[in-house]
This record gives sequence, C-alpha cells and structure tokens, in this order.
Amino acid sequence: MTTYDFIAKNKRKSALLIAISSALVIGIGYFVDQTYNGGGTILMIAIAYAVVSSLVSYYAGDKVALASSGAREVTAVEAPQLVRMVENLCIASGMPVPKIHIIQDPAINAFATGRDPKHASIAVTTGAMQKLENEELEGVIAHELSHIQNYDIRVMTIVIVLVGIVSVIGDMTFHGMVRRDREEREGGAGWLMVVGIVLIVLSPIIAELIKLAVSRRREYLADASGALMTRFPEGLARALQKIADDGLKMERASTATAHLFFANPFAGSTWRNLFSTHPPIEKRIQTLQEMSGRHSQ
Repeated sequence: MTTYDFIAKNKRKSALLIAISSALVIGIGYFVDQTYNGGGTILMIAIAYAVVSSLVSYYAGDKVALASSGAREVTAVEAPQLVRMVENLCIASGMPVPKIHIIQDPAINAFATGRDPKHASIAVTTGAMQKLENEELEGVIAHELSHIQNYDIRVMTIVIVLVGIVSVIGDMTFHGMVRRDREEREGGAGWLMVVGIVLIVLSPIIAELIKLAVSRRREYLADASGALMTRFPEGLARALQKIADDGLKMERASTATAHLFFANPFAGSTWRNLFSTHPPIEKRIQTLQEMSGRHSQ
C-alpha cells in the first residue's frame, strides 16, 4: 500500500464512521419520538442545540484552545527558525501561513486549530523546539499543517454535533422533558419504549467511541499527509519516539483540547490512554516506518 493509498483509506474510514454516527442519531431520534409521540420535536430541539453550541465552538474554539494552553503568538524576530520552517512547508504545500504560537512547556507537543486554512493557528511547545532535531520538528509541524489542509476541525465539528445531538436527546428523555403515561401509549408501542431506553443508555457511549475512532483516523491521516509533505516519514517517527521516551505530561493539559494535540497530552496515564483521541504511539511509529521503507525503495 502506497502513502496515497493509506491517505485514501483513512478518508474512507472517516466518512464511514460519520455515516454510522448519522445513522445512530436518526435511529435514536426515531425511537424516542415514536415512544413519546414527540412528533419530531425531540430530535429538532436536540439538533438545534447541538448545532448552535458547535457553531460557537467552531468560530471561537481556536481562541479558547490557544488561551487555555497558554500559547503566545510570535514573529520571525522572536522565533526565526520556527517561523521559517512553517513558512517553507506552507509554500511547498501551497497553503496560507497560519498564525504561529509558542507554548512554554517542557513536554514535546504541538497543535493546530482554526476553521479553515485562512483562519488557522499552529502552536508548538518550547520542549519540542529544544528537544527535536530539525527533521523531527519539521515532521511535527507538517503533521499539524496537514490537519489544517485536511479540514480536520470541520470534520471533528460534524462529529461533535452528532455526539451532542445524542447526548441532548438522552438528557431530555431522562429528565422527563417529554413524557407520556404508559396507559396513553397506543397498543404495540411498548416495545418501542424498551428499545428507545436501551438506545438512550447505549448511544452516548457508542457515539463517544465513534468520535474517538474518527479522531484517531484523522491522526493517522495527518501522519501520512505530513510524511508526504516532508518526504521524510522517519523524521516524524523519530519525533514520536522521543515523545514516548520523554513521557512528560503537558502542564496545562485539558480534556477539551486534547484531541487537537500532536500526541496525547496526558502522557503516562493508563486510564486516559484507554479513551484517548490519539492512536498508540507505537502503532503510529510502525506505520510511518513502513512508509519510510516504501519511500526508500
């Protein structure tokens, strides 16, 4: 499988997971409405709430992510090597140069945010700048630029909207916002109530797992796209290995922004790793090494 094949495969899997999420939303909305005779009201309210909240996050989320991580915007005078590296990669890939930020943190990490390439930012930790060789840092930056180029923020916003709809439906139902007494239910609708309750209990869990799966697919995609951008997968693999060896947790890590980072910011936490938005570092390194072998042939 070539790097291009790997990229196409990850895009297909992401699309499939989003389709499954959409089917889940339609399914739970249908059963809840049928059970409680909501007439579509429950689903419409849930969709409106999730869309509005996600749009707020979509347009202002970059500012929140940058502020919460303590990122500071820098210029070519303050960080010439970093700015030059970002600019060169952007020129090579034909994309606008994002705003460049530095995070004062000894952990090796970085993240990109923004709704599209014209409204994007990239942030790199001081640990990454100090501990990584040029080829390794370039690989990390290429990975983050690939997130911007692949519109991953938009993809994850869609997924978060779908997960939010499921959560709102479950919350509305469990808190009795739409109820109907059992004796008023039409004959034969009892089974719908049972199925609806099961869906309400299981759907948020399933939706969250799908969100994690989509996020992991996008990480693999960004690894492959970043490797293609630099034509040197080994640099990115070496950066990941240094992160694994370093084992430092970010000082201002947050579950709300964890999915944005190059690597899981909660390094060394087994419980968090089980529900991580990132694939295991070992698997990412293995995949990149396989790409490196293909490039060398």
